[in-house]
Amino acid sequence: MEPVMIGLGLLACVFVGFALGYVLRQYLGSSKIRSAQEEAERIVSEAETKQREMMVEAQTEAINALREGEQELKQRRREVRNQEERLQKRQEALDRRIEPLERREGQVAGLETRLKEREDELEELRRRRTEELQAVSRLTREEAKELLLQSVEEESRQDMARVIREVEQEARETADREARKIISEAIQRYAPDEVAEVTVSTVDLPSDELKGRIIGRGGRNIRALEGAAGVDLIVDDTPEAVTISSFDPVRREVARVALTRLIADGRIHPGRIEQVVAKASREVESIIQEEGERAVFDIGLSGMHPELVKLLGRLKYRTSYGQNQLDHALQTAHLAGMMAAELGADIQLAKEGGLLHDIGKAVDHEVEGPHALIGADIARRYGKSPVMVNVIASHHAEEEAQTVEAVLVAAADAISGARPGARRESLETYVKRIRALEEVASSFPGISECYAIQAGREIRIVVKPEKLDDLGILRLSKDVARKVEENLEYPGQIKVTVIRETRAVDYAK
Repeated sequence: MEPVMIGLGLLACVFVGFALGYVLRQYLGSSKIRSAQEEAERIVSEAETKQREMMVEAQTEAINALREGEQELKQRRREVRNQEERLQKRQEALDRRIEPLERREGQVAGLETRLKEREDELEELRRRRTEELQAVSRLTREEAKELLLQSVEEESRQDMARVIREVEQEARETADREARKIISEAIQRYAPDEVAEVTVSTVDLPSDELKGRIIGRGGRNIRALEGAAGVDLIVDDTPEAVTISSFDPVRREVARVALTRLIADGRIHPGRIEQVVAKASREVESIIQEEGERAVFDIGLSGMHPELVKLLGRLKYRTSYGQNQLDHALQTAHLAGMMAAELGADIQLAKEGGLLHDIGKAVDHEVEGPHALIGADIARRYGKSPVMVNVIASHHAEEEAQTVEAVLVAAADAISGARPGARRESLETYVKRIRALEEVASSFPGISECYAIQAGREIRIVVKPEKLDDLGILRLSKDVARKVEENLEYPGQIKVTVIRETRAVDYAK
């Protein structure tokens, strides 16, 4: 029985456990459901609250937007009303302005009608007047027109001539002013010291006893030196000095260098003289080459023919009234280049022309003729262009200048070599020479004006046309040139230009 009882007890316990579990589950389930319902109700309540709040906010914003729209609409309506009022006022003002214009238009129409009538009357009067003039003058209309055109043409030509003279005068004044400005600026930019130098071919001696040694037994030493160097050696009473004379400045320099070395060495005999002269000749030739190359380098040129470079170097020993011709050539090149730059001309052509313009002076003691033409022939021989040949040939007016650069080189040459002080000539002597030249030219009858220009290189004479004819001025130029040759001393040559001009002058009052 005990086992049965134990089993029944166990079964009862199990049943009770199931019952308790079921009750517990039901309780827990109902509790969760209540909690869930409460949470759901809370959430729904919050959602309804937020929905109400959002609806309130949306209504508020809608009301505000509606109010702003109404205010903007009122503002727009006021602006439109103001614009309508302004347009109305403008329309009224235009209407007020149109009324007088319409009245004036009517007046103009009336005036045009009256003007047309007047034109018809004038045309009729013109026709009658023309008929009367034809009857009085016995000329047809075409003939009268021809006479009138001739009269108008003559008056127009006179007016044109007057205008042309005025324009030419203005252009001449402007050109003179600009030329003076360019020349003065060029001189200021390139203003070296005066290049005047004294070239005396003398050799100082330590004592007069050396004169006997220089002459040698029976004059053999002096004859050897003169023969080797091609110079004349003058040994006179001048204390402690020997003079060297030669038409060739290079030979004179060779002789000076050789004699100086012979005196320093003390061995003076014919064999030694020939050796020293040969060595001095080579040294002088080297100096000539270096000086020519230096001049070309200073100007900034390239491709110069070697013979032209050597001739340029020879100008180092060539002077004109004390002015070194190589320095003069460099000055002329720089001045011509500066003026060419101011005028927009060919700077290199002007510089090269200025450097070579006196190249003929390097050999003018060997060739007959003016140095400008000699130099032009040399330039042509060594392949220079016709333009460069003309620049060289025209700088003393032996030929007519064909380019602006040729005129600039001539002006630069005059600036460098013709100003007082540039050569070995004082201002007082310079003024006296110019004045004497003008006095000689003015001494002939029939002369109106006389001017010495280009620092005395040219004398320009203006004659009275009623006193001398065209043949007379030819004779006058020859007579003046002959008298200048007989009475004056001057460097180089002087050009005599005689001008005979007839003018007709009238005044409009």
